[in-house]
Amino acid sequence: MTTTSIERSRANIFYLGMVCFVAALGGLLFGYDTAVIANAIGLLKKRFELGPALEGWAASCVLAGCMLGVSIAGIFSDRLGRRKTLMLSGALFLISAIGTATPTAFWMFVVFRIMAGMGVGVASMACPMYIAEITPPRIRGRMVSVYQFAIVSGIFVTHFVNYFIAGKRSDEWNTEMGWRWMFAAGAAPSVLYLLFLLFVPESPRWLVKQGRGGEAGGILAAIDGSESAAGELASIQQSLSQETSGERLFQRALWPVLAIGIALAVLQQITGINVFLYYAEKIFKQGGSEKQAALINTVVVGAVNMLFTIVAIWTIDRLGRKPLMIIGSIGMGLLLLLMGVALQFGSAGKWMLGLIVPYIAFFALSVGPVTWVLLSEIFPTRVRGRALSLATLCLWAADWVVTQTFPMLVPEARNEPGASTHPAILNGALPFYLYAFFCVVLVATVWRFVPETKNRTLEEIEHFWGRSSREER
Repeated sequence: MTTTSIERSRANIFYLGMVCFVAALGGLLFGYDTAVIANAIGLLKKRFELGPALEGWAASCVLAGCMLGVSIAGIFSDRLGRRKTLMLSGALFLISAIGTATPTAFWMFVVFRIMAGMGVGVASMACPMYIAEITPPRIRGRMVSVYQFAIVSGIFVTHFVNYFIAGKRSDEWNTEMGWRWMFAAGAAPSVLYLLFLLFVPESPRWLVKQGRGGEAGGILAAIDGSESAAGELASIQQSLSQETSGERLFQRALWPVLAIGIALAVLQQITGINVFLYYAEKIFKQGGSEKQAALINTVVVGAVNMLFTIVAIWTIDRLGRKPLMIIGSIGMGLLLLLMGVALQFGSAGKWMLGLIVPYIAFFALSVGPVTWVLLSEIFPTRVRGRALSLATLCLWAADWVVTQTFPMLVPEARNEPGASTHPAILNGALPFYLYAFFCVVLVATVWRFVPETKNRTLEEIEHFWGRSSREER
């Protein structure tokens, strides 16, 4: 190998290493900020003397922030660039970590918690888009999947961080100070995230769109070599030259890909995943598990989520997006159906953990990471920021609907204070049947409408939609 080749190889590793690290930190903060409330909510309730409605708002206001964040992220990413948008998410993470740790009134906590949600919303759109635009096609799926792994890692790590902070402290200290340190712990990775973003390159596709092709070519060469860069730069320029001035997001030619992106985003949520992440303990109790066993089962669910996300990282660029999505959705649907049957006929206590664990495994192997990969790939460069922002907004809205409605459709755990006395529909099985139905819808959607994007450049994927549109006409 020549000296020049060695230097280029080192540059490739350096650039891709930075991208991977940005994905990891952005995803870790995403996971941490969404999960930290699970351990802090009881302490907040005591500290601010919250009633049921305000307790619910303390837990869910972050999702309102998420929807607001993705609403502005698309505009920022298309006008100011992907890198500056990532910096915006880092600043929101940092400010919210400090703000949620230091409030003297509940309304102050809510304001900063919504700001944390905005950071999550911006990162959930900008991180996968940036990674998809800067990585070579042969490893793009793997790199975007690293982001999903970082999210589930953040969720899993949150429980250990919070235990370290509050596990051996008195109830009085935790009520006054423990929850503050739980939120403050997010400040350190936020600072690291912002510092690292100072050294990452801008998206070459955004640079070409701004008429800065020379800069874009240099970044592409550093990532994948000058020979590959020349071809990819020409492909990007050709793709962007076909856009018309003042191109709108909702023009007729973009309807099919926009509809598919929104459908994938919504279906990822309404197949039930966050029910098992937010309400795992409640579900295990509903099935008859004791409190201690329910807590242990929840940790098992988190560990399985991490493990099979790693499997997805190593298979997504080998097996392809469509096979993983279809196999995973079928597996999830069958297991949800069995959960519903077990709950309806009163045998959930014996079988629930054995059904939830493989459901989580199927999700982590397929629908979880692959949805983010597809959303980062399928939209044309000229509208990618706005289109991905809209799809992610719909994802968070669907998450809010599922999170809000699940407690209304299941009975309270036995012996819990305030448990409902009226019978739940189908003994709490109804939501699981609904989620199973939407798994069928997801299989049909992917089978019929989603193209395989493995090993295709983003411009080749864009040309596919243009060709499909012309064939329909």
